[in-house]
Amino acid sequence: MTDTFSARPARVLTSEQRAARNAERRADAEQAMRDHEAAQKAFYENRERLRAERLAREARESDD
Repeated sequence: MTDTFSARPARVLTSEQRAARNAERRADAEQAMRDHEAAQKAFYENRERLRAERLAREARESDD
């Protein structure tokens, strides 16, 4: 009942396969960063819009 454990991968990749895998990972990471930056930009723009609306509403209410 001894389990054998090997730190080696089940199949060895060629240098071309490794390069392709690394390029795909890099492209995925860059896309994730672009998505994150776009989400952050949308969040902050919406936050500023809502803040401006709130300040305008408070200014109207204080004038009454």
